[in-house]
Amino acid sequence: MAYVQMRDLRTVRSGDLVVPLKLSAKQEQDLLSRMNQRGMIAQVRRGLYLVPAKLPLGGVWTPDEASALGAIMADKQARYQVTGPNAFSRYGFDEQIPSRIYVYNDALSGERTVGQVELTLIKVNQNRLGDTEKAETPSGETMVYSSRERTLVDAVYDWSRFDSLPRAYDWIRCDIDANRIDPADLAKSAVRYGNLGTIRRIGALLEQLGVAEKVLKRLERALPPSGAKIPLVPGRPTRGAFMKRWGVVDNA
Repeated sequence: MAYVQMRDLRTVRSGDLVVPLKLSAKQEQDLLSRMNQRGMIAQVRRGLYLVPAKLPLGGVWTPDEASALGAIMADKQARYQVTGPNAFSRYGFDEQIPSRIYVYNDALSGERTVGQVELTLIKVNQNRLGDTEKAETPSGETMVYSSRERTLVDAVYDWSRFDSLPRAYDWIRCDIDANRIDPADLAKSAVRYGNLGTIRRIGALLEQLGVAEKVLKRLERALPPSGAKIPLVPGRPTRGAFMKRWGVVDNA
């Protein structure tokens, strides 16, 4: 610990300690494994560990969310943005504090745990990454979040993963009524980062809210001709007024 702290290291890889501490590869592996099991360091993946700037009293440490996520993404040189329930909480859409971090990124998929930090990594195409803002954490680290508008688009786009419909429609209504978002910015984000279902559903909602026609036309131009019908709220019976312009059945 003295060695890594004197050098201001935050990560250690297999092989880093062999020469300076005069260890064999086996001794180094055993040392890092024991320290990880005791909660003195945190394994990011096999052969890569996060270490504390200073070991706390009691000798047990876990990284914060930003450090854990940053180490995973830096290891893969990946782009990312925090979304879903974490972004819902950040912007005040949902009062529930999520127990894990949901992350769009261009490198990894699956569940990961670093120390006590639990992550759900969602691999997406690079063209689905963007419309973000940075937030500094109390520890001085930086996390990248989906913007407010992008978070609302994600809530409609990824509704099955985040269980966010029909709640997202209320969030959009409230934000527009309170002038927290511009419908034009929401439409721009929906066209760039949503799919056809997302664009159709957001278009139908914005038409109900009476937004400017130029905003609706921007969404409409992104849609190919189609006779298919989709429900405004997936999973509910498809009964209600049919909004022909969007191919959406208002079953809310």
